Amino acid sequence: MIASVSGVVAAVAPDSAVLEVGGVGVLVHCTPGTLATLRIGEHGRLATCLVVREESLTLYGFATDDERTVFELVQTASGVGPKLALAMLAVHTPNSLRVAVASADLKALTRIPGIGQKGAQRIVLELKDKLGTPEEAVNAALNGAAAIPLWREQVHSGLVGLGYSTKDADEAIALVEPQADTEVAAGRQPQVAMLLKAALRVLSIR
Repeated sequence: MIASVSGVVAAVAPDSAVLEVGGVGVLVHCTPGTLATLRIGEHGRLATCLVVREESLTLYGFATDDERTVFELVQTASGVGPKLALAMLAVHTPNSLRVAVASADLKALTRIPGIGQKGAQRIVLELKDKLGTPEEAVNAALNGAAAIPLWREQVHSGLVGLGYSTKDADEAIALVEPQADTEVAAGRQPQVAMLLKAALRVLSIR
């Protein structure tokens, strides 16, 4: 198993990055939050999980070991593969995901693309004794203190990491902010990946 990769960041795309490791460019699939921590030309380190299929070898990368652990654990639930597991971590941090499962917050789980009501119920049932229950986070959730995702900072960091200037990133975020506000008004958590793609579309037509 490839537990981690470390090297110079050669490229960053909306859903992956390439790290130069020993003269080899290693493609790693990541969440927008993880990609936002990488800078082209700078050294980067990612905890990784290699998913082996008959027709492919796919490497997934994470900013922390805890994210990798949760990525592996959620795949023990029925119907959860690596792509859905990565989507779960794109929407929720490991702790907020633990909170959602421990408190049976189906609404939080159905915010994840690809998870419906029945899927959320199954995830709670199958993962409640596996992910752990961080007491402070659970108490906060039960008291109504929902964690607010830092979508703006993550999208901004992602755009800068892709080579855009701070000014361009700020202007693009201002244009996609109504889209995020619509999600919040509808009771949904803004999707960083969706907003990053929207910002990139805005910048591509300027």
